[in-house]
Amino acid sequence: MEKINKTDEEWREILSEEEFLVTRKKGTERAFTGKYYKNEENGLYNCICCGHELFSSEHKYDSGSGWPSFYLPLNQESIETETDFSHFMKRTEVHCSKCNAHLGHVFDDGPEPTRLRYCINSVSLKFQKK
Repeated sequence: MEKINKTDEEWREILSEEEFLVTRKKGTERAFTGKYYKNEENGLYNCICCGHELFSSEHKYDSGSGWPSFYLPLNQESIETETDFSHFMKRTEVHCSKCNAHLGHVFDDGPEPTRLRYCINSVSLKFQKK
């Protein structure tokens, strides 16, 4: 897969201010406000920046956290992770493997079978209904 590299100016041309702040500057949308938090339709969740397929509705669940949560990415090549030491804590950041957009974080308090909770900002996603 070929990586997408754009300047901040190029991203600003195609993203809203909130999309840019979350995906390119590692921001976070307010809990319980995202458009996909309660979405129960069948489909795929793609990266808002590049359209890369990231998560399936089959793996989405209500974690009560205030953000869309998934226990599994579409496939392991869809996302990448790295250690995040911001906000005086150690977390695992999740980003798009194609364009490096910040998506959210993954925690080890999710349901079986993975015990993972991918806590993802709605604003970093674009839903494709099946």
